[in-house]
Amino acid sequence: MSEILTVSRRGLLAAGAKTFALTAAIGIAPQFIRPGRAFAADALAPGMIGGPTGFEGAERYQYGADTPEGRAVEAAKALKAAGKAPERIVLGLSDGSIGQLTQAFPAGAPSIKELWEKETGITLDIVGVPNGQEFTKTMQDISTKGGAFDIYAVEWNRLGDLAETAGIIKLDDYVATHKPEWDDPERGYVNGAKGVSLLNQYRGSTYGVSLDGDFQTWNYRTDLFNDETEKKAFSDKYGYALAPPRTWKEHADVAAFFHRPDKGLFGSTDLRNQGWGYTNWYQRFVSMGSPNQFLFGDDGKALINSEAGYLATQEYVESLSHHSPDAISWGWPEQYGNFASGGAAMTCAFSNLPKFLDNKANEGSKVTGKIGSMLPPGRDVGGQLVSRSVLWLNLSASVSAQSKHPEVCYLLLQWLGSSRIYSWMTANPGGYFDPFQLSNFADPLVRQTYHDYHMDVVRETVARTVPSINYPGATAFHNALDENLMAALTKAKTPEEAMADTEKQWQRIARRTGEDKLLEAIKSNKEAWPTVLDPLAG
Repeated sequence: MSEILTVSRRGLLAAGAKTFALTAAIGIAPQFIRPGRAFAADALAPGMIGGPTGFEGAERYQYGADTPEGRAVEAAKALKAAGKAPERIVLGLSDGSIGQLTQAFPAGAPSIKELWEKETGITLDIVGVPNGQEFTKTMQDISTKGGAFDIYAVEWNRLGDLAETAGIIKLDDYVATHKPEWDDPERGYVNGAKGVSLLNQYRGSTYGVSLDGDFQTWNYRTDLFNDETEKKAFSDKYGYALAPPRTWKEHADVAAFFHRPDKGLFGSTDLRNQGWGYTNWYQRFVSMGSPNQFLFGDDGKALINSEAGYLATQEYVESLSHHSPDAISWGWPEQYGNFASGGAAMTCAFSNLPKFLDNKANEGSKVTGKIGSMLPPGRDVGGQLVSRSVLWLNLSASVSAQSKHPEVCYLLLQWLGSSRIYSWMTANPGGYFDPFQLSNFADPLVRQTYHDYHMDVVRETVARTVPSINYPGATAFHNALDENLMAALTKAKTPEEAMADTEKQWQRIARRTGEDKLLEAIKSNKEAWPTVLDPLAG
């Protein structure tokens, strides 16, 4: 299932130009990011030992010797000089992500690939993997002992499955030696150690390095919400001011108010299709407790067959009333296309929606200059607002157990995933890697690409994000939930029946996977859940 689902998302931009008249992502940047004067070639700032040159602001992405990037490069060079490094590293990477490593950005800069090779003398051989087949190709390489790749890049919630096959290596020793500083309070992951646990770890150990930021983020139409006529009509009807909704009750009111299908406008288009929609069910369910409503108890018992599960599912079903009549078949192309045409008041999507739909180079978008961003709706739990989003897909890179030079492979990942290089890379719209680090959200190039108004909201959304299931059997657990939610949406099952059947299927999956192993994974998974609570007012 995950392989099929990933095609929809990873193939989004490739299909997008035809499906919803968007400018190709790779071609956007030069038209709306205009670098100023170029620096002299190879002009590193004082005290810097490496990093890009050739464009204004390049010094932001340069690094000294005692930085994660500097330590990675110096260690790789030392291993190369000692004859302990390969001539090349083979990285298997989704076709749609390659551009951010191979295309120079901005004007005058080298590419990521060129810079690594220049600084270390080690060739980076990037092998394209068809979009949606990342996990399949990885498992083929592991099961056949093919050794085709040194580094795999797959969805982050596959770390558990891959670790249990012993096909990827534990990175703890390299992390301790080379100090990536992922939890740096100023430049590192949002939520510090919790963020590192969320993105890079399985059962308390590091198995991957995040190269993506697929946090589900809410957007709305500012032209509708700021219209004085609309504001008065809403206030007259509901008795409070029209604004981006802070609670699920307000979301239902706003969606119902703007739902005008006869005029080509839907109230909210957060997805409801198979394979994608349940990320939006997650947001409703996990916000039912403080600080979170968990999917499993500490004893491993599923918690979805409960009042919280019934209510979340009932809301999920009832919300179809402000969606397209075809909502259960809509994927990302339909959602983005509809929003680009001005067909929805609100939606929840990947953080790249404003990047592609809110720029003047995209002549097919009717919402340029009309998009706002908001935190996910939440609930009043004990007098505080519990607002939660969810992480879904998200590429993570791991070192193959078959690689003959695992330390050098890790060093490449530390370099790529550290705050300076990653900020430079994610600003480049030649691929799918989205921002997720504190340094990314503050970076001028990233903020130009993704927009100032959006970056601050994404940062705060990340701080309120729960993980989807990311331990062994993740796909089976999600498929069971997915199938039962679809049955509820189509009225084949009541919400109570859907949750009861999900629990039964999860129990069978747990027994098949190994209950003791899962119990440890469930407990370590909880370490990554957010604790941020908001005041109800304001």
